[in-house]
Order: sequence, then C-alpha cells, then structure tokens
Amino acid sequence: MFHHYKTDPLGLVTQANLIVATQNNAARIAMSVDKAARGAIHNGKVDDGILNMIEMGFRAYDPCHGCATHALPGQMPLVARIYNHRHEMIDELRKD
Repeated sequence: MFHHYKTDPLGLVTQANLIVATQNNAARIAMSVDKAARGAIHNGKVDDGILNMIEMGFRAYDPCHGCATHALPGQMPLVARIYNHRHEMIDELRKD
C-alpha cells in the first residue's frame, strides 16, 4: 500500500493519496475469482466449495479484504450467481 499525505502547519491533513491493494490488483483479483468459479462448476453442477474458492481468490491478493471481512459483525456475506451460456441465472449460493 502507498500512502502520501500533505499537512498544514498545524499538522492537519490537507491532502491524501492512497493507493491500496485493491486498486493495484483489481484485474488479478477478477481473474482469480473467475478461475476459481469456473473450476468449481462442472457440467452445470456447482461444487459445494465454490464460495470458499471464490473467497480465497480475492483474499490472496488483498490484505484489506482479509481483515475487513472479519470485522463486525464477524461474518462476510458472499453471493455467487451461476449463469448458463445464455446468460440465464441457474443457481444462487449465499453465505450470509
């Protein structure tokens, strides 16, 4: 993560530029989530571990997600919607 701050003579922040892991890794995160999801779907059947695989796909790149998702209330809601080749939703898995 990169942080750059400017302050006034009283030490108050007047400008902040934050480049966090999400910005740096957005493309890689999307590719990993896609790969994890595709690896858990076989012949239209969804593997029970798909939500865990998707979660691992983004947490590996972004330390902010790893900590933030365990903050209050202590759970991370996650929804995976499965679409067929005609872009019709065929299943929805939830971890609320």
